[in-house]
Amino acid sequence: MKRSVNKIPPFAALFASFGSSNIQEQPKSIDSIEVETVSRETIFTAAPILDESEVVELTDSDGEDIVVAKEPATVRNVFDTTDDSSPLASQLASEHKRREKLSGRKLPKPDTTRYMTVSNQKGGVGKTTTTVNIAAALAIAGLNVLVIDIDPQGNASTALGIEHHADVDSIYDVLINDMPLSDVVAICPDIDNLTVAPATIHLAGAEIELVSLVAREQRLRRALEQYAQYRDANGMDRLDYVFIDCPPSLGLLTVNAFVAAREVLIPIQCEYYALEGLSQLLKNIEMIQKHLNSELTVSTILLTMYDGRTNLAAQVASEVREHFPNQVLQALIPRSVRISEAPSYQQTVITYDSSSTGALSYLEAAAEIAERGNN
Repeated sequence: MKRSVNKIPPFAALFASFGSSNIQEQPKSIDSIEVETVSRETIFTAAPILDESEVVELTDSDGEDIVVAKEPATVRNVFDTTDDSSPLASQLASEHKRREKLSGRKLPKPDTTRYMTVSNQKGGVGKTTTTVNIAAALAIAGLNVLVIDIDPQGNASTALGIEHHADVDSIYDVLINDMPLSDVVAICPDIDNLTVAPATIHLAGAEIELVSLVAREQRLRRALEQYAQYRDANGMDRLDYVFIDCPPSLGLLTVNAFVAAREVLIPIQCEYYALEGLSQLLKNIEMIQKHLNSELTVSTILLTMYDGRTNLAAQVASEVREHFPNQVLQALIPRSVRISEAPSYQQTVITYDSSSTGALSYLEAAAEIAERGNN
């Protein structure tokens, strides 16, 4: 079920009606209306591009030129005549080609469910943003996707429009109280194929509570196995992807995510500190592989917050691609205002502004992940 899009973010909606009843729009007099004079050059700039053979110039009684197009006039694609010499024109032409490449592209279903944990010990690198947007892109393409939010902040739940206040049953109840995952999951209101297991503030204390529990590192994995059996028993479609959004630390919550997953997706911010944190993260993953989950592999690395205007971003991207040529996606996620705005409307950038550069980049990344997994 689709919900209506409120173009006023939650914090702005509180003040939207304040004082509106006391403000009346005054009618404008004719004298106050400004009339903009449109030049002949402006007409040519704003109007569709016509073949020269279809354009005729006439002169009126005052001696002014009038542009008239014969019927039918041939309209050409504006990108066919764009001058790529300017940076803006070059970017527009490039995005147009990228959209054409994605248009009508059908993403393959994986042979088995792909369990991916999105992790990086460094905070602020785009873990949650990457999780929700790639999950949304795959779900919109017709694949069945589950997002598990095990970050106590609950940002993934917010971005996907899922309630996650203290009274809501959440992934905390699954890990600590052995509640079935089927009793916790909720459907994303914007995307039918996207299911979410929300996080609540109770997860903040789960690290301590897990210490004394039996099989503390295996609890999320067992819950996912039981949920897969539940879907099969009830005639529901098999999940194609499971994404686990981790907190920026290597506690028992993140360990549960590593044990439950088969693949690790690492978002890396294109800055120097990201490279320092990556080496430590890989050591921790290697330790998990050795002692808890031998099936775990680092399958995907995604470069985020890329700013093409800086040499540093290009250098970091080059370094990461050199050391991990098979893991790094070709898609780059740029710094984008639309990506930052979307969570305030409780949406992903895919549903908030599908025409934005940020949405295009995440659609490309999702398509690349899907096609890589099918090879």
